[in-house]
Amino acid sequence: MKLSLLSTLFAASLLLFSGCTELTPTPKEKIAVDATLPTVSLTKNGIITDMKTVAFEWKSISDPRVEGIYVYKKSSKNKDAKELEYYDTIDTRYSTHYVDRDVVPDTKYSYAFRVFTKNAQGVNSKVFVVNTLPVLQSVSWIHSIGGLPRIAKVIWRPHVSERVDSYIIERKTFEDKEWKKIDELSGRLNAEYIDTDLEDNYVYMYRIRVKTYDGIISTPSQIVKSVTKPLPKGVQKIEATKNLPKEIKIKWTPSTQKDFERYYLYRSEDIDGAYELIAKLYNPQFSDKINEDGKTYFYRVSVVDKDGLESEHEKNTVMGMTLAKPSAPAIVEAKMLGSKIELKWGKSDPRTQSYIVIKKAKKGWFDEVKKEYKNITKTLFIDSDIKPDTLYSYTVYSVDGNGIVSKPSIEVQIKTPESKEIESAPEVKQTENEVAQPTATSKSNTTVAPAEDLDLNGL
Repeated sequence: MKLSLLSTLFAASLLLFSGCTELTPTPKEKIAVDATLPTVSLTKNGIITDMKTVAFEWKSISDPRVEGIYVYKKSSKNKDAKELEYYDTIDTRYSTHYVDRDVVPDTKYSYAFRVFTKNAQGVNSKVFVVNTLPVLQSVSWIHSIGGLPRIAKVIWRPHVSERVDSYIIERKTFEDKEWKKIDELSGRLNAEYIDTDLEDNYVYMYRIRVKTYDGIISTPSQIVKSVTKPLPKGVQKIEATKNLPKEIKIKWTPSTQKDFERYYLYRSEDIDGAYELIAKLYNPQFSDKINEDGKTYFYRVSVVDKDGLESEHEKNTVMGMTLAKPSAPAIVEAKMLGSKIELKWGKSDPRTQSYIVIKKAKKGWFDEVKKEYKNITKTLFIDSDIKPDTLYSYTVYSVDGNGIVSKPSIEVQIKTPESKEIESAPEVKQTENEVAQPTATSKSNTTVAPAEDLDLNGL
């Protein structure tokens, strides 16, 4: 009812002031006081106060001599003012209402009114002392919910005043010096706010102010605190193999996280390089199949909970490697024995179980034939399939029990003599002094491809 009456008073005041002349009369320093002029007398309910408004209503003034009313005012906060001072002018005697909107909440004010004519003023009215209403209180109950993944939830009881139009949400951390407005929710019946994109395991404080339809903002509510959910704990120990062929096995200590969901496995070629997510796992182990010998990778494992939060994993890195190729054989002797070529080498790796010999025969510029000999278990190869006047090249590979082929040995070459010389040469065992020394070459056009690229199925 009071709010409706204030609105009516305010509207009437605007209509009256819109008809004022451009020059509003003000009291003169010296003027005659006419005691016969009427005195402003308020009605029975002539004063209505609010937080930022004071409204007055007085009885009608019928004296035709009266041209208007002077308003005098004093604030209790103005300690220097001993008496009421001129404040405003109502330039018509027909007005019976006045609204002062230049007031602050919870403050005492004194008012007086005096009619005036062209040449005189009436006697001051009674001094009316009023006290504006205190600032509207915020919500009476507020609560926060913590332990949520990167969000905080604040709930409250809707304000009882129907004047409330919205809720102002303010937030502060321990690092902040001042409160910050983060949102404003329209509607008095709203009762919750969810704050998103927050830090993990971080403390946030919240409070609420209510805002009325006429822009009045309440005092802040009680402060509530919310702590976001921490990241899950990472794995403690990771191990990776270095001796398996074409494979790296990674295992780690199982997570003890209560709301564990899965593991994320990351891999990189460099310890400080970019790590790529290669597997999402439910078990604490993984077999990384790699079609490359002696390949090194670095691995990291994180724990992901049911809310999608992922643990830190940068501080725990392990290196794994596939089994390296066996060492290449070292050819120690290559010679002709009558109509055969004998090739000897040393065993340079204990893993070696067999050898592959690659033979190339070249006669002229373009006629070249290549043959492969597998499953050689000795460190000796005798080639009886030779022709006169031909350049032969030999390369030897080691093969371990896993079928991994080494890099090639150095290439040795032997040039057979002409046909008559081969036929006449005695096929007897030669002494060491008669052994022909191999000629090692490093021609780029005679490089042998790695064994994994060779077609060995036909042998």
